[in-house]
Amino acid sequence: MTKLSDTQLVILSAAAQREDRNVLPLPGSLRGGAATKVVGALLSRGLIAETTTDSQTKADAALNRIWRNDEDERAILLHITDAGLAVIGVEPEGGDSAPEAADEAPSAEDPQDAPAEADPEPKSRTPRAGTKQAKLIEMLRAEGGATIDEIVAETGWQPHTVRGAFAGALKKKLGLEVTSEKVAGRGRVYNLPRD
Repeated sequence: MTKLSDTQLVILSAAAQREDRNVLPLPGSLRGGAATKVVGALLSRGLIAETTTDSQTKADAALNRIWRNDEDERAILLHITDAGLAVIGVEPEGGDSAPEAADEAPSAEDPQDAPAEADPEPKSRTPRAGTKQAKLIEMLRAEGGATIDEIVAETGWQPHTVRGAFAGALKKKLGLEVTSEKVAGRGRVYNLPRD
């Protein structure tokens, strides 16, 4: 499985949501050498590709829609490839990884650089086997569930880390709903629905 940084995931996810599959604009905080490094890594892995257009629109850092210009001053765009879509779990719509409108440079009136709204649906992910997160899920799905103290003893985490994993990793990232109930003699016991 391809390991991606958070920045790379954001870039690929945003490109997958755009109709033209353009990688640009990049996140606002990513500029200069950092942008070149991240884009270079994605290009070298084949997750994004450069598309040369017939347009001679100049690359403009303020608009952030054209990556660069070639030696003939033609605009070069960046778009997500089928491999890039696959690595983030999006199924390509057609056989061609280049968008249909790749021969045209985006116009200044094409303001697609507004931030995408947060996706309220959690992403479908599964933890790697043998990790503490996988152990946590196994304990919560076991008959009778688990208490915070039992999870702390098994994982070595602090209690606040366990509670954070419930809200962050399990609920937000994996879409799992942790339930709890008070059990006589054990205290509060946490459970996950079994598959």
